[in-house]
Amino acid sequence: MSDETDHAATAADMPGGSPPGPQSIVPRDTIAGRALIAVIAIMTFLAALTLGAVVLIRATATEWQSEVAREVTIQVRPAPGRDIEADVKSASAIAAAQPGVAGVRPYSKAETTRLLEPWLGTGLTFDDLPIPRLIVVRIAPDAAPDLGQLAKAVAAQVPSATVDDHRGWIDRMRGMAQTSVVIGLGLMVLVLIATVLSVTFATGGAMAANRAIIEVLHFVGAKDGFIAGQFQRHFLLLGLIGGIIGGAAAMLLFLVAGFFGDRFKGTGGEEQVAALFGSFSIGIAGYAAIVGLVVLIAVVTAGASRLTVYRTLGSIE
Repeated sequence: MSDETDHAATAADMPGGSPPGPQSIVPRDTIAGRALIAVIAIMTFLAALTLGAVVLIRATATEWQSEVAREVTIQVRPAPGRDIEADVKSASAIAAAQPGVAGVRPYSKAETTRLLEPWLGTGLTFDDLPIPRLIVVRIAPDAAPDLGQLAKAVAAQVPSATVDDHRGWIDRMRGMAQTSVVIGLGLMVLVLIATVLSVTFATGGAMAANRAIIEVLHFVGAKDGFIAGQFQRHFLLLGLIGGIIGGAAAMLLFLVAGFFGDRFKGTGGEEQVAALFGSFSIGIAGYAAIVGLVVLIAVVTAGASRLTVYRTLGSIE
């Protein structure tokens, strides 16, 4: 307790609060410290993965909503006494004449049949089935056509046709994306709580191991802020090291996923995955968010340590 205590006690009396040759009262390289770094690294990695998943979900959902909102589908059902081919042409012409429509694409009978093959299989004959025909109407960018007027005009000429603006699908998609974001943020909060608990126990253990030194410093007049600062700097460093390791591992994982996504671009599997999850690229904003998460983990670690020290010092008579 000799030299280290003298240095620490001298530091408490100095105006600047730090000795000429500062020595921490907390050992810098211990088994407990290395274990805490590993725990913080794992927590940061999991939190960064969750954060990246939230960024991907938001970006993909926004892209989906934008794509779906720019399309309107007209469904023409077969009706007795009517020529479905003529009805398709008539509905297509009405849609093309509407202001704000960029293009109209009616699906042929063969194309409609191929749309059913994933569910009904190949090699089947659909001639006797009342399969409706689809017309995809593309909306021009920054245009807002009167879909109600379009529905009325189509229904007046083709009674068996209906217009679907996908509003219900967009609302469900938006709800799913918001729910996923809330779940992701909830998981991040749980990770932060687990980090705080780990740091609290580690700080309590460090104070118990150095209790004799802390009591001497406390009784000779060392400020609580000085003692707490020693622990805060120690655990801030541990939090930064663990956070950087976990954050870098998560960034590397996203970079590798993006690399392989670009490498297999154009294949059938990649198109299916991209349709569901996007390009696995979280972009600059995503990587900046992970860096911010690393800083947050370090600050939370230091803050939890400081609060634990103050509570412990308050119990010393």
